[in-house]
Amino acid sequence: MGKSVKTDKKKSSQVQLYKGKLDVSKSGMGYVIVEGMEKDILIRPNDFGKAFHGDVVRVQVAKGGNTTKRAEGKVVEVVERKQTIFSGHLQLKNNVAFFISSSDKPIPDFYIPLDKINGAKDGDKVVAHLIKWDKEDKKPNGEIMSVVTAKNEGDMAMKDILIDGGFPLSFEKEVLAVAESLSDNITREELSKRKDCRDILTFTIDPADAKDFDDAISIRNLDNGNYEIGVHIADVSHFVTEGSMLDKAAYARATSVYLPDRVNPMLPERISNELCSLRPNEDKYTFSVIFQITNRAEIKQQWIGRTVIHSDHRFTYEDVQQTIETKDGLHHKPILLLNNLAQQFRKKRFDNGAINFSSTEVRFKLDENGKPLGIVVKESKEAHKLIEEFMLLANKAVAEFISKIKINKEPIPFPYRIHDTPSEEKLLPFSAFAKKFGYKFNIHDEKQVAESFNNLLKEVQGKPEQHVLEQLGIRTMAKAVYTSENIGHYGLGFKHYCHFTSPIRRYPDVLVHRVLQQCLDKNVQPDKKMAEKCKHSSDRERSAMEAERAGNKYKQVEYMKDFLGEVFDGVISGVSAFGFWVETVAHKCEGLVSIRDLNEFDDFRHDETDYSLVGMRTKTKFRMGDKIKIKVVAANLTKRQLDYEWVLEDGTRVLDKVKTIEKKSKKTKNKKHK
Repeated sequence: MGKSVKTDKKKSSQVQLYKGKLDVSKSGMGYVIVEGMEKDILIRPNDFGKAFHGDVVRVQVAKGGNTTKRAEGKVVEVVERKQTIFSGHLQLKNNVAFFISSSDKPIPDFYIPLDKINGAKDGDKVVAHLIKWDKEDKKPNGEIMSVVTAKNEGDMAMKDILIDGGFPLSFEKEVLAVAESLSDNITREELSKRKDCRDILTFTIDPADAKDFDDAISIRNLDNGNYEIGVHIADVSHFVTEGSMLDKAAYARATSVYLPDRVNPMLPERISNELCSLRPNEDKYTFSVIFQITNRAEIKQQWIGRTVIHSDHRFTYEDVQQTIETKDGLHHKPILLLNNLAQQFRKKRFDNGAINFSSTEVRFKLDENGKPLGIVVKESKEAHKLIEEFMLLANKAVAEFISKIKINKEPIPFPYRIHDTPSEEKLLPFSAFAKKFGYKFNIHDEKQVAESFNNLLKEVQGKPEQHVLEQLGIRTMAKAVYTSENIGHYGLGFKHYCHFTSPIRRYPDVLVHRVLQQCLDKNVQPDKKMAEKCKHSSDRERSAMEAERAGNKYKQVEYMKDFLGEVFDGVISGVSAFGFWVETVAHKCEGLVSIRDLNEFDDFRHDETDYSLVGMRTKTKFRMGDKIKIKVVAANLTKRQLDYEWVLEDGTRVLDKVKTIEKKSKKTKNKKHK
């Protein structure tokens, strides 16, 4: 949430209240981040009230707040909890039970009534749920949801990451029972409400290890020489009805979470892997956008509505990529046609202002216990881009359709996916930095910024500065979010955009399907809570991304533990006043070279405008994007932290080299003196 939280300033009897997010440091001090205030409000541990780290709170400012002194205050109200599920241990003595959190943030012990311990014993690792913490309660009141068992340390770490992100490890029995009771029969009554597409060639294209297939593509030739191409999406909203127990469970999670060794799903497997998975040789309910397209990638017509399909084949990305490269294989003609159209759509997007950013993803090779054996860099090839372009096409088409519908001349509440333009505050230092490498960057208007980015990304390919400029370019961008206020998607170059294509793993897509059907039925029931649902979905998405980063980082540390003392080539991936981060070339594993170690060699200062650390005596410079050799010196799984040391080309420790030189110099001076 951070600075996006709106200021909520109230005056009553000279008392000022502000609304913001409480950020508690590991030292125990708290800071409330309020939009519009230059400095965060300091909250001392005794003034947290009933709040935990990450909660949205209302704060009463007690003192300070001028230009020279930070404002101090105390929490007077918890507006919104960041999380209500925590991991820790049960302490049970003399028939009194307490939950002790394992979080690295200060959290008070929970009182657990004996009828709420759920079979847990003293010392058990447990998941606890915060029930209430009223004014009259000295401690938070909770209940034990489950006892956590783990195969090994890594399994427990992944579970802790999910719990810390506020994601339940399992579904309640009642939710699972409802899911199991749903029928997979295709009924005549339901068929009569849908377009029947079962006789059209249809297939899915997904990763080799995918278990849920929520999108499929159909294709056939038309008599007029055009092509009918359908984008078919699993009809989750048919099974997950608004306000149902399943719906509430899905909304609470709002997204699936993808960790290196597991998926924590938004929906029970009965729905995600069976009822709504578009598996081959099975009839399935879908929501579809069907386009009539020319061979020049011109859209002549489109139809949106509910369908029933029959997938003829399940392709992996590797299968399709091989077909594209060899121009041979099962259904090679339609696949090659789809790829040709996708490339044309892609070119048009970039010509119309989309930005061609690409980021590197890594995948871990794991053994049966989840231990990383190797790291593979995922490449985005033509097969991935084929699917991406048709999903973008469908998302855009649905958003454009909805944007034209009005009630009393007002737009209907709808979860758009928006991406704001980059701020001048971020663009100015980036353009100045790019200029040092000889790249011109025009920031006069949005279109020229996009053109400058695309020109730079094209020209920088294969050059030493490619990595640093790509990474910094991505960091200048705003974050995409869900909102009912449509401002367009800057990065894609679309005026209207939404998420329609992944309802198995994203709750906003389910909302899109519901609103879309209301519009098709001409029976729109405006959702007054749409803005709140969008904000919740954005917050949950951010928590999922943080959990996924934490999971990847844990596996990186676990993998690099086997390489302690070894030397690797790396690239400086970030710079701060307390050191710089290096990403190894071979494994894409990031670790910190601490300023403490560097200062044994020289006095280094942080140059923010140059993204570098500079030695005051030797003028040695470490700049983001520089190639460097490092030695792995520490791997801390608890902190998910790698520590590296800067070494010379021959692997010699820099400080040892300096001491050797100084020793030789001293001997030479002594000889001369004698």
